[in-house]
Amino acid sequence: MSLVGVRRTGLIAKQKLPPWLKIRPPTGERYQRLRGLVDGLRLTTVCEEARCPNLSECWSSGTATFMLMGERCTRGCTFCSVKTGRQGEPLDPEEPEKVVDAVRQMKLTYVVLTSVDRDDLPDGGAAHFARTVEVLKKEVPGILVETLIPDFHGERKELEVVANCGADVLAHNLETVRRLSPAVRDPRAGYDLSLQVLRTLKELAPRALTKSSLMLGMGETEQEIRQSCEDLRAEGVDLLTMGQYLRPTARHREVTEFVSPERFQELEEVARGYGFLHVAAGPFVRSSYRAGELFVESMLRSRGEAGQH
Repeated sequence: MSLVGVRRTGLIAKQKLPPWLKIRPPTGERYQRLRGLVDGLRLTTVCEEARCPNLSECWSSGTATFMLMGERCTRGCTFCSVKTGRQGEPLDPEEPEKVVDAVRQMKLTYVVLTSVDRDDLPDGGAAHFARTVEVLKKEVPGILVETLIPDFHGERKELEVVANCGADVLAHNLETVRRLSPAVRDPRAGYDLSLQVLRTLKELAPRALTKSSLMLGMGETEQEIRQSCEDLRAEGVDLLTMGQYLRPTARHREVTEFVSPERFQELEEVARGYGFLHVAAGPFVRSSYRAGELFVESMLRSRGEAGQH
């Protein structure tokens, strides 16, 4: 599921949730301290913005997701309640250094960088993305960085900037199956465009892991999920996450089905059969769910497979 689907300032649309989807808000002294730190630096963590149910787990294990380039998106997808507008907010030239400061103080070992779409910028924000990664890699030795990027209209020039910035994982979300994509995503996005982006990232940075994500519960069929897995693997995608779509507000697309944990386990096994290095699937799984652990496990598996040849 897209990490920016449900904002902290919004409420999940009133609907009867099954027992397995009861969300407990993050609490505790560590959470309050880290939240105060992030707020003080005027940074946006998607962990909070998306009301992520895994926030405490991830922050405690040394992983967090920061949303770059402001909170206003230039696109309007039917599943996402992030603010939209023709113009985004002015870029903060000090944002990369602020992220470094937060990473150090939060003692993170794995950081995910994502952003709103910035179609109003000449390069879509690619250079800002890349600079943030480069500063992190320079100033925080040993840090692992994942970038969850927009499509940049599929422009190879912009994708090359991000692919060559030194990120360990290059992610871009397919979001949903082909049939539902036109109704779910902004018209400027698209199923085939996202596959093209993932293909280009793998071409430009073959040693980096590529990653994508699907939201379930929108009316997709198992055969359509299988086809999406096949399409992603055809583009060399290494890592896949699948999670439950939750309707942010009554204005957004309705949930068609609340997928049970047992069904998610079955679909995880189905996806694994297509050869992904790692698959994480479950009601609370999000794009950056246990990202550091997923990265390490996939790398170990990859090395193990290489050693067998």
